[in-house]
Amino acid sequence: MWRRKKQGYTIYSVDLKFGVVVVRRVPAKICNQCGEEWIDSKTAEQLERIVNTARPTRSELEVLSFES
Repeated sequence: MWRRKKQGYTIYSVDLKFGVVVVRRVPAKICNQCGEEWIDSKTAEQLERIVNTARPTRSELEVLSFES
């Protein structure tokens, strides 16, 4: 069965054990049929940088917006 992907946004979160980082409005391709989400490699690299920047604060919860 053919699945169509549309451009949209998702929320990315990571548990750092001492706290959680949540990044809102992350660009992603989203399947119209099942809702599965795909993040491209460039976006994933930027998410890694965001998380690594937030890590030293050791906050219990940090909510950020993705900015491309």
